[in-house]
Amino acid sequence: MTDYLASEDVALLQRHGLNDFEALWSLQLEAVDEPNTGRGGWSSVYRLELEGKGYYLKRQADYLTRTLHAPFGEPTFSREFRNIRRYQTLGIPALQAVFYGQRKDREAHRAMLLTRALDDWRDLDGLLAQWPELGDAQRDGILRACGQLARTLHGAGQVHGCFYPKHIFLRERRSGWQAQLIDLEKTRPLLFGRRDRLKDLEPLMRRARVWNEGELRLLLAAYLDQPADSAVVGDWQQHLLRRHREKGAR
Repeated sequence: MTDYLASEDVALLQRHGLNDFEALWSLQLEAVDEPNTGRGGWSSVYRLELEGKGYYLKRQADYLTRTLHAPFGEPTFSREFRNIRRYQTLGIPALQAVFYGQRKDREAHRAMLLTRALDDWRDLDGLLAQWPELGDAQRDGILRACGQLARTLHGAGQVHGCFYPKHIFLRERRSGWQAQLIDLEKTRPLLFGRRDRLKDLEPLMRRARVWNEGELRLLLAAYLDQPADSAVVGDWQQHLLRRHREKGAR
């Protein structure tokens, strides 16, 4: 496939000689964590700073997955990149790709994905750790933003597959809280109505243990675009709690 390079970042990357695959591949950087190994290869993530702008550069070799799109295997980044572009087309707030490319030769099947860092955003995991210290308006804004994000996602016919606090990023603006998603590799079409929607929402509730039932109702009210005290919200809450209990029992 042809390499992808976001038009907004072309000039910046060109100034640093980093506007092609091999230049980015050979760039010496410190990995932000231990590489993932398995699948017959490796995958690693690096932090890149250029003129005050932050990026994350992900490189992998022979780190493949089988999909309907590629039954004989493709780099996992290829699927993630397609999903990033799909989210952009569908208007689902999510991380943005700057560069994507892959090469297959005798040595390895390599792939590389460069995304913009979310330096002025905070992940929901960190906000949950500070939940008792947040004001009521902040809590309400965060809950509403998460509910609206889920509504946009499912309204576009997509299931995230890992709708966890660490994959939801938020920031506060004068107009209110904004939310977006990262880690789109497991995204798939929403096929089974409420069952799929509950399956996507339950992991968020399970990991946000600090939320009480009233706060969960507020999130669901934003998700369903209904008053928090409505019967519809109450019904969804009961189904979500039932699924949570069944998950815990298993």
